Amino acid sequence: MKTSIATVSISGTLREKLEAVAKAGFDGIEIFEQDFLTHEGAPREVGQMIRDHGLEITLFQPFRDFECLPEPLRAKAFDRAERKFDLMQELGTDLVLICSSVHPASLGGIERAAADLHDLGQRAAARGLRVGYEALAWGRHVNDHRDAWEIVRRADHANVGLILDSFHTLGRKLSPESIRAIPGDKIFFVQLADAPLIEMDLLYWSRHFRNMPGEGDLDVTGFMRAVMATGYQGAISLEIFNDQFRGSNPLTVARDGYRSLIALMDDVRRAEPAALVDLPTFPARVATDGVAFVEFTARGAEATALGAKLATLGFRKAGTHRNKAITLWQQGEVRIVVNSETEGHAASTWNARGTSVCDVGLSVRSASDTVARARALGASPFGQPLGPGEMEIPAIRGLGGSVLHFLEAGPKGAQVWDVEFVAEAAEDVPDAGLTRIDHLAQTMSYEDMLSWSLFYTSLFDIQKMPMIDVVDPDGLVRSQAMATRDGALRLTLNGAETHRTLAGNFLAESFGASVQHLAFGTEDIFATAARLKDLGFEALVIPVNYYDDIAARFDIAPERLAAMKDANLLYDAEGGAEFFQLFSRGFSGGVFFEIVQRDAGYQGFGGPNAPFRIAAQKRLMRAKGVPAG
Repeated sequence: MKTSIATVSISGTLREKLEAVAKAGFDGIEIFEQDFLTHEGAPREVGQMIRDHGLEITLFQPFRDFECLPEPLRAKAFDRAERKFDLMQELGTDLVLICSSVHPASLGGIERAAADLHDLGQRAAARGLRVGYEALAWGRHVNDHRDAWEIVRRADHANVGLILDSFHTLGRKLSPESIRAIPGDKIFFVQLADAPLIEMDLLYWSRHFRNMPGEGDLDVTGFMRAVMATGYQGAISLEIFNDQFRGSNPLTVARDGYRSLIALMDDVRRAEPAALVDLPTFPARVATDGVAFVEFTARGAEATALGAKLATLGFRKAGTHRNKAITLWQQGEVRIVVNSETEGHAASTWNARGTSVCDVGLSVRSASDTVARARALGASPFGQPLGPGEMEIPAIRGLGGSVLHFLEAGPKGAQVWDVEFVAEAAEDVPDAGLTRIDHLAQTMSYEDMLSWSLFYTSLFDIQKMPMIDVVDPDGLVRSQAMATRDGALRLTLNGAETHRTLAGNFLAESFGASVQHLAFGTEDIFATAARLKDLGFEALVIPVNYYDDIAARFDIAPERLAAMKDANLLYDAEGGAEFFQLFSRGFSGGVFFEIVQRDAGYQGFGGPNAPFRIAAQKRLMRAKGVPAG
């Protein structure tokens, strides 16, 4: 399978784009005319520069407003085409994209368009070139791939074929199933883009909001299943117009694109067994049983303070590492590791960010399959030298300097705690009833949200929920939640656009740490809250106005409401399923803990309560304009 990406999809100079595309693993590029015109090199030099990067030019585009023009415009269009043919031969590519005309003088008519394409095909054939015709979703007369195919069919020329673009089909809400009837050898090129479902002008939507397959809401998998069912064996290319990507790191965007393309085509070959998808074999998306551990890096007084905070949550010191300055804290199925080493990944994270989460361990059905899939999707393996008696646990580098370790679900994965740690004597003290990690909340810049979302959804069998806006007193935070079908793993990704928000302040204070808070589950949050109070836990104080509001919105018995108010519990419900939340105060630049009680039918994360929680947290922060100290 030949992978490609349009140069318009990423930022930078042409040379910077080529370097990013080549490093990401693509085979070729669509060269967008503007990228060529703004480069100082001659066409032959540009073509050689592309090939020197190990890439080929899969397509030259776009050639606009060609078909169905009256004279003398028609003759001028053929003259323009001949000049583009000259340029293509200098560059060293044989395929040009002609998009359906939007010219106000275009006369329309399938026969007229077919005749023009046939004549152009004759001229292209004389030069050993090919012409691909694409239906723009906003084309003046042709805006449907079915009409474009009929024009190509009637043009009846070996050097004239169809170009398909997922956005132009799916953006118009057209079924891609009719593509299955098109001969695969008459499809000359396939372009892919996803997009969020937004009701707006098609042209504006296309030019500003496209994103990588899997990052939006369009059925790109269904589109490619139909394409591959034709026997198509040509290049599969990404054409992404996105304002955010135009200002982002080109290598990050290119790597996201490659990951999205490989993950998509893996889905296609599994769903459409007859499709000829030439990809190396690698495991399917991996099932996970949830978070196995969360590791903090902390030293000295801060490590002591973190241990004391964990103790107020009912955690007990369960073990000490045999070789390293690492302590294990445990309660129920929750394991928190505090790493005070002065070498290795944890130490590097401490030097950069101070006390923060440096590693997350996930319980998976197959650790080897997880790493194999991750590497096939472009992730880098992670490893450190092993000490005496230490187990090798498969791991990869995530995004933003994060690390993910993978433990086999069940007894096999649990061996590490017996092998590497010396157990502490069990304390005969009741814990606080925390049973599991309900979810992790990761904070990032808004422009990185799509990368993180794609990373998780391409690697694990996990589904996205609708994105929501969370109101902060000083701005908006975009929040993307995702969860496995059984709820074993839940994540929220929070994108900050300004340092003035709580999320943005955390990024600034922690120099880019990802995990801002951990949510622990309990079966009885009222009993847990009472126990936490005995342990000296400092809850986030929720104002009385909040309880007046939920009393009006929900049917809550007065005595229960009073108990909630006394314990600073927040509340939400979905279809009769209840959800309770209790928050700690922040520490170490804005990290905090959450305790939740979740009924089986509640799928959310307490989104309606976020503005109240954020406002309460910000009241504890330093007043605006007041210097530290």
